[in-house]
Order: sequence, then C-alpha cells, then structure tokens
Amino acid sequence: MTKPSDFTEALTSPSVARNRDPILSVLRRVLPPTGQVLEIASGTGEHAVHFAAALPHLTWQPTDRDEQALRSIAAHREASGLPNLLAPRVLDAAAAEWPLEWADAIVAINMVHISPWRVTQGLMAGAGLILPPGGVLFLYGAYKENGAHTASSNEAFDLDLRRRNPEWGVRDLESVVDLAREHGLDHVERLQMPSNNLSLVFRRSG
Repeated sequence: MTKPSDFTEALTSPSVARNRDPILSVLRRVLPPTGQVLEIASGTGEHAVHFAAALPHLTWQPTDRDEQALRSIAAHREASGLPNLLAPRVLDAAAAEWPLEWADAIVAINMVHISPWRVTQGLMAGAGLILPPGGVLFLYGAYKENGAHTASSNEAFDLDLRRRNPEWGVRDLESVVDLAREHGLDHVERLQMPSNNLSLVFRRSG
C-alpha cells in the first residue's frame, strides 16, 4: 500500500487503538448483513477505515462538520484503498436537513458528550427520519446512570469537558433514551465497555 501525497493531513487518536476492536465486536453482531452505514462525527477517520476493512459487506459513509477532520478522513481513506469506504461528506447532526436521505444503520462514537445537547437532539431527529424500520443507531461513550457517574474517572472527564466547553458533558443515559423514544427509536441494548464506557443500541420502530 502506498501513502498518498497528502497523508500528512491524516490525524491519529490514541483512544481509537484502544476501543476499535471492542466496538467492532458489537458492530459485527448488531449491524445489518448488507447496506450503508452512516458514521456521524467520524473524527480522524481511523474508525471508519478499521470498520470498513473488517466489514466488507457494508458500505461505510464517514461524515464530519470539521474541515480538518474531513481532510484527515480523506487521507486515511485514500491510504486504505478500501472500495467500500466512501469519500467523507459534510454533515452537521444538529442541522434540520442532512445531506443523506437514507442509511441502513447509523454509528456515532464519542459524539454525545463532546458536543452541545442540541447535536444529540439533531442526531435523534435525523436518525428517526432516515433509518428504515428496524434500522440500528449505535452510540458509544461515557454516560451517567440514575443521575450519577459510574466511575470517578468519568466524573473527572465530565469536569474537564465542561471546562473546555460549558455545553459539553457526560449525559444522563435516561435522557438520551427518552429523547430517542420521542423520535421512534427504541433502546434495545446497553453493553458495558472498557474504560467505563457504554455501547447503546437503538432500533427504529415501525
């Protein structure tokens, strides 16, 4: 494999190497056998490459709203040469209209806590519109449960997020589930993951 001339644009995140395989083990089970997966807030693009390589029967559509992230995703994609990994698209989950009209599944990793609440509101509204009945929404990240942090490390993480941006922060799982339900998304699975994170699986009702 040859690296593209602009591979200097490719960013890396240490957390990806730690969480990609545990996440993949869940995705293998909950994603459909074929179809298009929309990844929201793809960040560096490393998850997209890893999952597209491991799940060749699925078409992977990475997106982000940040220009630097979009350049990084494009660089990783070009270096990978994967035929089922599409070029990144601009998508703001909080927008009233998304640039895609359908997806068989949606994946959002470490987005809910590193964004304002209105972004999660937009995510649920958009997922409710473009997913087919039975379509999966997969979320990964840190959550509070019953109003409390599940670990001291998550509490410290929450404080750090809120110092960086008062609109960010670890969300209450129950609030996320209630919001999803408002948009026809049923919470069907909660899975404990490494480093006190959770995988949440929702399915579009109907």
